[in-house]
Amino acid sequence: MATAPAPANLPLFYKDLVPLSSVEHADYRARPLDKADFLVSQHAIPLTSDEFVSACRYYPIVFSAGENPVPLALMGLNEGVNTFVDDDGKLLNPVYVPAYVRRYPFLLARLQEGSEELSLCFDPTSEALGKFDEGDPLFENGQPAASVQAVLEFCKNFEEAGQRTGFFMEELKKADLLMDGEVAIQQEGNDKPFVYRGFQMVDENKLRELRGDVLRKLTQNGILALIFAHLFSLQLMREIFAEQVKAGKMPALVELPTV
Repeated sequence: MATAPAPANLPLFYKDLVPLSSVEHADYRARPLDKADFLVSQHAIPLTSDEFVSACRYYPIVFSAGENPVPLALMGLNEGVNTFVDDDGKLLNPVYVPAYVRRYPFLLARLQEGSEELSLCFDPTSEALGKFDEGDPLFENGQPAASVQAVLEFCKNFEEAGQRTGFFMEELKKADLLMDGEVAIQQEGNDKPFVYRGFQMVDENKLRELRGDVLRKLTQNGILALIFAHLFSLQLMREIFAEQVKAGKMPALVELPTV
């Protein structure tokens, strides 16, 4: 069953984290990569509420199980299966790539417990950063290069989107709209349908029964539109299922991973 990560754990994808330093990393460069091998074995990627409208065209959007659910974009219906990338981590088709993926290997993190200050950090195991002959320098004359400034701005925007996502989830919980999810997919030739569980989704019956003032509030703050994006996206589970079958990776009933 998927749950929110423990604070001491490294986030999904990250194997290590070090603060970016103009001294220690003065000669580091960033180079573009044409693949994301860290995605190959990941089937559920954290998503911000800001991304629902863009993401719902390509991925089923669900919510992790547990007391503190987070939105997830499903790239597969089984742990270890990603239907959007090949075995090398290259995208099979042009799709919207979640900001969580685009942020890697950078991350804003608190270096001291209790501190409000966030520092730009990165995963030193990533092949995107290092002492390379090619690529863009991270620092120029001891100051962060324009590319680093852009990354910092992107990470700040991501953190702000995360706060809006937290508000969105709180509103769903206040309205008691979340329920344990279950999607049944009937495959031709099989007597029993494939049943996917281990996630949460919006209860459409409760949504229809909301009081007028609550519904008005959800409409005015934009949350109702996000709910519909989530609900519409669930139809894509059948496409994910079909892609796994085509790839010879028949879905099995398993729980979502911890994120």
